[in-house]
Amino acid sequence: METPKTRYAQSVDGTYIAYQVFGEGPDLLLARPWISHLELEWEDPNENRWLRGLARLARVISMDQRGIGLSDRMTQEIDLETRVDDVRAVLDAAGSDRTVLYGQGADGGAICAMFAATFPERTAGLLLWTGQACEIRDADYPWASTTAEKDEFRRMISRTWGDEDTLGPFMTMLGVPTQADDPAARERWARLMRNAASRGDALVRQRIFDETDYRSILPSIHVPTTILQPEGEGLPATEWMASQIPGAKLVRLPAAPDYPPELSHPERNLEATRTFIEDLRDQEAELDRVLATVLFTDIADSTATAAAMGDRAWRDTIERHHAIVRGFLGRYRGVEMDTAGDGFFATFDGPARAVRCAEHIIEAVRPLGIEIRAGVHTGECQTIDGKVGGLAVVIGARIGSKAETGKILVSQTVKDLTAGSGLTFEDTGEHELKGIPDRFHLYRVVNERT
Repeated sequence: METPKTRYAQSVDGTYIAYQVFGEGPDLLLARPWISHLELEWEDPNENRWLRGLARLARVISMDQRGIGLSDRMTQEIDLETRVDDVRAVLDAAGSDRTVLYGQGADGGAICAMFAATFPERTAGLLLWTGQACEIRDADYPWASTTAEKDEFRRMISRTWGDEDTLGPFMTMLGVPTQADDPAARERWARLMRNAASRGDALVRQRIFDETDYRSILPSIHVPTTILQPEGEGLPATEWMASQIPGAKLVRLPAAPDYPPELSHPERNLEATRTFIEDLRDQEAELDRVLATVLFTDIADSTATAAAMGDRAWRDTIERHHAIVRGFLGRYRGVEMDTAGDGFFATFDGPARAVRCAEHIIEAVRPLGIEIRAGVHTGECQTIDGKVGGLAVVIGARIGSKAETGKILVSQTVKDLTAGSGLTFEDTGEHELKGIPDRFHLYRVVNERT
């Protein structure tokens, strides 16, 4: 098999994402770890054999993430939502309507997990290589690195990235200690790094990566899921992740430090992939649950404002308000679910998009002499006959009711999933939501518009 041709898909913001298509069979998207380069990977003997083996199992759609390899270099917005948009662009360009997602490492895994939860109708199954859903250790997640360890990792990037003479300790931290002592292997890794990203881009990428926490979306994944994990220190985190995804299966593989971490025993890796793809044929079913972001808006003090304006002026104001809201919903790919009097309920396929939409609505309606408030939440919703419902919708409505005039209030989940988007939040503490048993940590959006 010849080295595949590199192609480009244009994402929604104009960024060009590099991808290759090779092999035959059901579609499989390969989201590589953040150190990747579509063309150089074929030059590595281990990677080459593994990719050829994968091509015998599926029609593989392999991509370099934005900012990495042959894709456009770093942009300001590289949050998880934006990278999911990149996956959609690649799948659309490759003509893939329903795809097995294979996310490698914590970074590729985050993108594929978010896509699977948000677009189950386009996801045949989710295959993850290792299970790290959070990069910074806390009381509820003791398996991640400490802040000090992450700081040291970034310092090592700044000192050794792409330098074969000093790269050995960094390769050991990446999980290939046996290759760290091989000059030829160090040269291959250094060349890959130099072509994958500059040192500055690598540092930006790592910082955003460290801030991304996608634990909250795991229970909303309702596609067949298997996690491949070599034996070793990463096993407890993977076991926890498997317990959070309904029906997820954990396949343990022997540790193999001779290979890059995402390969570990290529033959066993390929056999597990083959089994997963074959099992999907017996599991295909329409799912009625989807991860969605809900936005609720309403006009503050509407009764008093209507009385002050008079019936005719108020009716005109409401009509203009509705036109403005619907205009921004169209711009940010929001779907109007319901309109009750002066309030809107809409859904979005990403939390940052919902917040940006609310920001612009608040600013645009002020010249009408009205102020609105908004609430945003991301969670699992149920779809029945095109209608969206479930607990996440109730939570979103309750959050909206607690927002202050002219402000946007969001859930902890929204804050966690928008790392890298440029949004800023102010902690408002824990709140009780009417009719909901748990207390919720809520955040106020801080922005020059609101």
